Amino acid sequence: MHSAHAFPAPVHMLKKSVVPPALVLMLVLSLPACGRSGPGESPAPGGTAAGASRGEVRDGTLEVAPALQQKWGITTAAPARGASSAAVTLPGVLRLNERQTAQISSLLEGQVVSLGAELGAEVRKAQVLATIHAPALAQAKTAFLQAAARAELTSREHDRARILLQQEAIDQKEAARRKADFEQARIEFGVAESSLHSFGLDQPQVDALLKRARQPAEGDRHDDLADPYLRLTSPIDGRVIARDAIAGQHVLPNLALFTVSDLSTLWAVLDAREPDLPFLAEGRAVRIRTSLYPDRTWDGRILHVGDVVDEKSRTVKVRVDTPNRGLLLKPNMFVQGEVAGAPGTREVLTVPSDAIQTINGQPVVFVRVAPDRFAARPVETGERTGERRVIWKGLDGSENVVVTGAFNLKAELLKSSLAGE
Repeated sequence: MHSAHAFPAPVHMLKKSVVPPALVLMLVLSLPACGRSGPGESPAPGGTAAGASRGEVRDGTLEVAPALQQKWGITTAAPARGASSAAVTLPGVLRLNERQTAQISSLLEGQVVSLGAELGAEVRKAQVLATIHAPALAQAKTAFLQAAARAELTSREHDRARILLQQEAIDQKEAARRKADFEQARIEFGVAESSLHSFGLDQPQVDALLKRARQPAEGDRHDDLADPYLRLTSPIDGRVIARDAIAGQHVLPNLALFTVSDLSTLWAVLDAREPDLPFLAEGRAVRIRTSLYPDRTWDGRILHVGDVVDEKSRTVKVRVDTPNRGLLLKPNMFVQGEVAGAPGTREVLTVPSDAIQTINGQPVVFVRVAPDRFAARPVETGERTGERRVIWKGLDGSENVVVTGAFNLKAELLKSSLAGE
């Protein structure tokens, strides 16, 4: 359970001349509902003259005359008590599936010559995304081909030396020299090949380069062998979700130019409270919901339950693999995860969904503290049960909660507070 809210002193104890309206609003929302007038005051039956046409903030509550309550359609009811479903509901946010996401960058300094994919385009594995003019690549290819030629030459000399040694046509010293030359050339060839790999060329590309170099060319020319063009390809199938490259741009090594991700699955990163942990385990089914599509659900499975409890929020991160049917779910979208099968039921309080308003990012309900007075009460909400919403914290069940017309009270509270009431 979260710790209780700490509330500052009532508004009437602060001097209006030194309190900005925005701060007054924040203080009003954080006041506890008390239902008592200030010292020496008593609620005016039917409201004041000002309150006859509008609400008035007094002593941390909103005063609304009965006639105005009727006009706004304000009705109240006590929170309903019932048993919650055997499900654990966890809030969270959608993230990219890191196992199906890749960032593509140039490993060499150069200039973008052409682009092969636009932002949002679907790409296939090995598809060229950009071509970079990188002079260092031409130098690396030349060094590789030279090393390959030297390795082949010294290999032949080493083989011939072994034959000549058997025929006593050369001495041991010459045979050893040729063997050392061969070993050195082989090492240099390996280093040159590794350099090409580090620049982004895979083994088939390196083998193809060597094969072309060994083939006779027209006029004994191989000008295209050491071309300086580095072609950046996608390592996965997916969609280009970020592109930081334009034609003619000068790029440096390790600058991310493209991000490609397969959005057919996403990760839902949920926040689990400590009491929820016994119901969570890898492989457990989780139903993902979002307020954007209230009638749809996505079935996922828990990939990992975090090993550390956050010191401030007292929650643990739970990562859920979520198939993204129709690609309706988007990274960074807020979601809720429902983990079915938690044993037992719990008694909970529920109110109509329309009774819950949001002020300064905080869910609140309006509680009647006197016939003509209402207080904004911060609450902690839970899952939906039909047209109602579970209240985990903030109400004890004895309150009269505004169930219709709450939006009008919210609007009047904001207007009055910003006016410095």
